[in-house]
Amino acid sequence: MSNSKNFFLNGDQYYVEDKITLLELINYFNYNTSLLVLEYNNSICNKKNWNEIYIHDNDKIEIVTIVGGG
Repeated sequence: MSNSKNFFLNGDQYYVEDKITLLELINYFNYNTSLLVLEYNNSICNKKNWNEIYIHDNDKIEIVTIVGGG
């Protein structure tokens, strides 16, 4: 039996075999953690919880990065 989970990140579908936290996902994609807001299943997720929340099948994750300019 496969432990494969599919999830959606910014509208794109991904698959993962291993247990992975939100923080591990963010690091994998090289996001700057100080410049983003993360929405997990339609709720803003506090940064202090990223290492405690594991991705499950059909999770929806949206990452919004903050860009400065002038």
